[in-house]
Amino acid sequence: MSENKLLDLSFEFAVAIVNLVDGVTAPKSSYMADQLARAGTSVGANIHEAQYAQSKKDFVAKLEIALKESNETSYWLKLMYETKRIDIATYQYTEKLCGNIRRLLIASCRTAKESTK
Repeated sequence: MSENKLLDLSFEFAVAIVNLVDGVTAPKSSYMADQLARAGTSVGANIHEAQYAQSKKDFVAKLEIALKESNETSYWLKLMYETKRIDIATYQYTEKLCGNIRRLLIASCRTAKESTK
């Protein structure tokens, strides 16, 4: 997969996260929504930033940060679903996007690391 696929998918994911968070209306859920928004939008921001990395090592580091943020996003998505803040369709859609991004990030990190050997 090309890096553009990863950029496109991560932007689509960020839009989905923003829309999800905007739809959370319960005041007691705002702390979870804030955490989800930070982690979820950070994924794409780090992938985008990696495109202008200063070195291969910097590129990999930014992708690894995006990977960590995607794992954190999965946590917040699951917590919001299990506590009934979001419905199953929303959870499944966003978690599927997150999983696809995570797989692409793992492959991209592996490829980038191997090319520096």
